[in-house]
Amino acid sequence: MTRGLGGAAPANVQNYLKGAHYPTGKGDLVATARSNGAPKEIIEVLESLSQDEFGGPQEVMKAYGQLDEEERKPS
Repeated sequence: MTRGLGGAAPANVQNYLKGAHYPTGKGDLVATARSNGAPKEIIEVLESLSQDEFGGPQEVMKAYGQLDEEERKPS
């Protein structure tokens, strides 16, 4: 899944994480996103993050960026 404008863009991901208390686990991020009305695409992005624990929103975005890097790697 290509991420960019709209959908699962980084700003949109963070928008659905408003109210998250850090440090937090991936499951809590997913729950926060759901309670903020996140669409399925955002939930899938959060569930696919490689880390299970996050110290702050910067760590979430770093893990998010790593998803994009993995997609760009040649097979």
